[in-house]
Amino acid sequence: MSAPFPTRRLRRLRKNEKMRNLVQEVTFSVNDLICPVFVQENLKSRTFVESMPDIQRLPLSDVTQEVQSIKDLGIPAIMLFGIPEKKDEHGTGAFADNGIVQKAASEIRKSFGDSIVIMSDVCLCQYTSSGHCGILNGNIIDNDSSLMTLSRIALSQAASGVDIVSPSAMMDGQVKAIRNALDEKGFSDVGIMSHSAKHRSSFYNPFRDAADCAPQFGDRKTYQVPFTNPREAMREIEMDVSEGVDIVMVKPALSYLDLITKTRERFNVPVSAYSVSGEYALVKGAAKQGWINEDEIMAEILYSIKRAGADMIVTYFAKKMAEYLNR
Repeated sequence: MSAPFPTRRLRRLRKNEKMRNLVQEVTFSVNDLICPVFVQENLKSRTFVESMPDIQRLPLSDVTQEVQSIKDLGIPAIMLFGIPEKKDEHGTGAFADNGIVQKAASEIRKSFGDSIVIMSDVCLCQYTSSGHCGILNGNIIDNDSSLMTLSRIALSQAASGVDIVSPSAMMDGQVKAIRNALDEKGFSDVGIMSHSAKHRSSFYNPFRDAADCAPQFGDRKTYQVPFTNPREAMREIEMDVSEGVDIVMVKPALSYLDLITKTRERFNVPVSAYSVSGEYALVKGAAKQGWINEDEIMAEILYSIKRAGADMIVTYFAKKMAEYLNR
C-alpha cells in the first residue's frame, strides 16, 4: 500500500520531460498506424474531400507517389479504398480484374515489393447503384448471395498483391466465406482483418462524401451493430474469431473505447480500431475555428485508443501523427 502524503509525492515522477518519458505507461509509434488511401478510377488530378480537410481522392497515376510519402514517414501499412467510374446493381467493379483497387494494389506491389503492407477494403457500397454494402433482393440486403460476391472481391484483391483483405460489409459469415475462398485458390498467406464490430454510426458521414457511397434508400441498421448493444458487438467479434479472422476491428474508435478494452481482455487476437471520418472532421473543424490545438488533440485521441487496447489504428491522421511522433 502506498505511503500517504507527504511521504509519497507522485509529482516527483513528473518533474521534467526525461523523467516523464522514463515512466510513460502507454507508448505509441509509427508502427501502430495504418493510413487510408482513396483511389478514383479515371480521375485526372487529385481532388480534396470537402468534409475531410487535407484528405484527397487520388488518380491512379499518383498512387505510388502517395505511398512513397507514407512509407518515408515510417508508416508500415495502407488501406486502399476504390471509387469506380461506374456503379451497377451487382457491384461488378469491386471484383473486376482491372478494377481501380486491383490496379492500384498491383502498381504498389510492383513499386514497393514487401516494404509496405497493403490492406484493402472488401465491401460493395462504393460499387453498387444502391449504395448498400450487400446485394439486394428487392429492397432487402441478401446476406448469403452477398457472401459470394464479397469472396470474389477478396480473391481479386489477393491476386493483385494485397496482403490483408478487410471485409467491412457486416454480412454474417463473411470471414468464413472469404477464408474458404482464399484457401481454395492458394491464397492461404493472405490475412483477414474484419471490421468485426462495425456500428451503425453518424460518425461515418464524411467518409460517404469521400467514397461516394451513401445509401440511395433506407439505412444500414439491418446489418451494422446498434451503438446501444455492447454484448451484441462482442458476439460479432466472437463469431469472426471462430471463423478464423486474423485481426479484429472495432469501428468507430473514440466513442467505443470500452469495446476496444473488452475485446483486448476477452480475445487473444490482434485488435485494430478505426478512428473514422467523423472523428477526424470534428477535430479539423474545431481547429479551423481556433478552438483547439489540432496536434495535441489528435495525439490525445490516438493515445486514448491505444491505451484502451488497440494494437493498431486506422486513422486519417496517420501522416500527421507520424510527423508528430518523428519530431
